Amino acid sequence: MNKASELHSKSVEELQGKLSELKKEQFNLRFQQATNQLENTARVRQVRRDIARHQTVINEKRVGAAKE
Repeated sequence: MNKASELHSKSVEELQGKLSELKKEQFNLRFQQATNQLENTARVRQVRRDIARHQTVINEKRVGAAKE
């Protein structure tokens, strides 16, 4: 899990790369949950929040760049 302060130091491209990895992981977790193979159910929540955190930082960076 990354803190927002850690994410602000990364570039938008790095954040988008990690975001795509998180979305793939989320898909795999949902698939495991549907087939009753998911062992760590808390990971679903962690991934969902990490996705939101990455999207928020990406949006903040884009808005900040548009203002400049």
